[in-house]
Amino acid sequence: MKYVVTVGDREFVVDIDGQSIRLDGSVIAAQLHRLGDSPEYRLEMGATHRTFAVDQRIEDGWTLVLDGTVHEVGILDERTRHIRSLSGASAAASGSASIKAPMPGLLVKRLVEVGDEVTEGQGLVVLEAMKMENELRAPIAGRVTALHGLPGEAITKGQLLVQLAQPE
Repeated sequence: MKYVVTVGDREFVVDIDGQSIRLDGSVIAAQLHRLGDSPEYRLEMGATHRTFAVDQRIEDGWTLVLDGTVHEVGILDERTRHIRSLSGASAAASGSASIKAPMPGLLVKRLVEVGDEVTEGQGLVVLEAMKMENELRAPIAGRVTALHGLPGEAITKGQLLVQLAQPE
């Protein structure tokens, strides 16, 4: 499984396969062991051994404690990252945004109504595709100006689902 891992301003592509990982294209033999029932893990990469604690879940990742320092680590699987890139998750210069279906599927539910004020990252609609539910989120803070499609309706790839406008 391929992941994009962000630590600070650095981004890494990690591909996990059995007993090894591919980090930015280089194969590394690695094993991860949980230490009992504690939040601590031991990562073994060749002759290097590091112990860290998983502190708490954050949006799209975790906070980890390594050598007494807290690190926010963003983790997105390749599929989620791709869906976000296709969903129209970027604001136009006009201060508005259009959220489009990244793939064909079924509109499961609307999480907002026309006129609702939303925050950046807030869930807007749930789309089911390939037996997986995908929550499409607001790329900007704003007001819902239009909703397209009804729950239970089949949706085509690229179909407009939600329109947002930034408050004036």
